[in-house]
Amino acid sequence: MGLPTLTRTIVDRLAAPFSSRARLRVGLRLLERGKPGKGLRHLARAAGRGNVEAQYRLGHCYLEGRAVPQSRAEAVRWLEQAAQQGHGQGQLLMAALFAQGVGYDTEAGRTIARLFPGEEAARPDHETALAWARRAAEQGVAEAQALVGNILTSGPESLRDLEQAELWYRRCAAAGCPQGSLGLGLALLRAGRSEATLREAVAELCKAAEAGLGMAVYLLGAMTEFGVGVPRDPASAAALYRKAARKGVPQAKLRWGLALLHGRGTVRNVVAGESWLRRAAEAGDVEAAAMVGYLHARGGDLPPNYVEAMTWLRRAADRGHAAAARMLGQLYFTGAAGEVDREAAALWLQRAAAGGDKPARTELGGLVLADGIGGDLLNVRDWFEQAADGGDLIAAFNFAICLAEGVGLERDERKAMTWLRRAAEGVPMAQYWYGRLLAEGRGIEADPAEARGWLDRAAQSGVLEAQVLLGEMMVNGRGGPRDPAAARNLFTKAAAQGHGGAMFALGMLAEGARDGAGRASAQDWFRQAAESGHPYGQLMLGRYLAGGLAGSTDLAAAERWLTQAQAAGVAKAGVELERLAGAAAAPRLPMVAV
Repeated sequence: MGLPTLTRTIVDRLAAPFSSRARLRVGLRLLERGKPGKGLRHLARAAGRGNVEAQYRLGHCYLEGRAVPQSRAEAVRWLEQAAQQGHGQGQLLMAALFAQGVGYDTEAGRTIARLFPGEEAARPDHETALAWARRAAEQGVAEAQALVGNILTSGPESLRDLEQAELWYRRCAAAGCPQGSLGLGLALLRAGRSEATLREAVAELCKAAEAGLGMAVYLLGAMTEFGVGVPRDPASAAALYRKAARKGVPQAKLRWGLALLHGRGTVRNVVAGESWLRRAAEAGDVEAAAMVGYLHARGGDLPPNYVEAMTWLRRAADRGHAAAARMLGQLYFTGAAGEVDREAAALWLQRAAAGGDKPARTELGGLVLADGIGGDLLNVRDWFEQAADGGDLIAAFNFAICLAEGVGLERDERKAMTWLRRAAEGVPMAQYWYGRLLAEGRGIEADPAEARGWLDRAAQSGVLEAQVLLGEMMVNGRGGPRDPAAARNLFTKAAAQGHGGAMFALGMLAEGARDGAGRASAQDWFRQAAESGHPYGQLMLGRYLAGGLAGSTDLAAAERWLTQAQAAGVAKAGVELERLAGAAAAPRLPMVAV
C-alpha cells in the first residue's frame, strides 16, 4: 500500500531539497491549493535540476499565463528542454507552436518565440512542426498523430503524403481520439466514392460528432444535404447545420443561414438567415460576406441598404471574391450608394475580371468601349478575343467593336466585320452594327438590301438605333422600296423611348405635308428633339420660330436654339443666326398716310 496523503506530503517536503521529483510534487500541490508563488518556485527549482515533467509543467504555466505572466519565450525555453528529453506532450506543444509560427535563434542554437504582443510573428515552420509531431506520435500521443496527419494533408506541397496521413489518422482514431476520427473521415472522403469507403467515412465522422467536434457535425450536414453516403434529407441537414453553427463553425453558419434564407429543410426566415450569414462573415467566411452584401444590395425581403451592401461586398472583394468585386463595380456605376463613380466602377470590375469573373470582363469591356475609361490599364482586347474564340457572342461583338474603333489594337474594319457577323447570330446590338456597316460599306462591300434585313432583326429586338436607321432607309428607298408609313411606325417607337433622332425624323416627315397642321406637328417634334439635345432638331426649331412657319414667331427663343445648334457644330445654324441678326438690324420704312 502507498503512503497516506498527509504522510506523502510530509515526506515530499522533507525530501524536496534532495529530490527533484519530490520538489515537483510539492510544487503541484501548492498550485492546486491556490498558492501559485510558492508552487512555481518549487517547479522552477525542479525544472532547473533537469526534471522533465517539471520542465513541461513550467513551460505549460508560462504558455497559459498560470501563476506567472504569460510568456511564450519562457514557455518555449522550458518545453524544448522537456521535448529534447523525450516528453511526448512537450513534443506535441513544440509541434503546435512551430505550426503557429515561432522563430529559431541560430546563433544561440535555441528556439525563441516570435509571438509576443507587438512583435511580428514568424511564419509557420511546418517542417520543424512535423519533426516534433512525429516524435510525439511515435510515442503514442494521439493528438500528435492527428497533427502529423493534418500537416501531411494540408501542409506545404513538399510535405504532403495522403497515404501516410491516412495511416496516422487510423492510429489516432484507433486510440479513441475524435480528431483522428475526423481526419480519417475526411481522408476517406477524398480517397474515393465507393459505397464501403463512404460508409466508413460516415462512421468515423459520427464518432467525431458524438465527441462534440463541430466540424464533424458540419460535414455530416453537408453529406446529408447532398445525399453523399447517407440518404438525402434537407430537414436533418438543416438540423446538423444549426448544431454545428452554434458550435462556432463558420461554414456551418453559412449553410444554416442559407437554409433559413431559402427555407431548405426549415421554416423560411430571411432576417434570421441574414443574421447567421453575418456571423459567418464576421468569422472570416468570404462567401458569407458576399452573400450579406448581395442581400442588402438586392432588396426584396429586406429593404435595400447600399451602404451596408458596399461594406460587406468590399470585405469579400478585398479577400479575392470576384463576384463581389463585380457587384461593387455595378453599385459604383449606378451610383446606388451615392454619386456615380465610373472610374471606381472600372477599377472594381477590373479586379473581378482579373479574378476570372467572365461577366465582369464583358461589363468592363462595355464600360471601356462606351466611356473610354481605363483603356490604358486594361487588356480587354485579349479577354474579348479569348472569350470570342470560346463561342461567347457578346465577347465577339465587343472584340469587333475594338477592331472597328481601334481600342487596344490597330483598327481593322474588315476583321471587325467577320466578328460582327458571328456575333449577329445572337446579339441584337451586333445585328444593328453589322447592318449599319453593310449599309455604309465599311470593311465590306456595301449591300443595303442585306443591311435592311439585319437592321429589321435588331429593330424587332428593341434596338432604338436600328429602328431609326431602318426607318431612314425606308423613307429614302435604300435597299428596298420606299415605305413612309412603316418608317413612321419605327420612328414613333423609338421616339416614345426618348430617341432624339427619331423625334427629328418625325418632324421632317410632318414638314413634308406643307400645310398648317403638318407644320404645327413638325414644330412640336422639332421641339421635343431639341429639348433632348438633338442639334438638327435645335436648328429646325430655330428656323420655325424665326420665320413663324407654324404660325407664331419668337425671335429670342429662335436665337437661343440656333446658338445651341451652332455650339454643337451645325454650320447652318451660324448662317441662320446671321440672317436673324440682319433682319433685326434692317431699317423699317415709315408709314405713309394715303
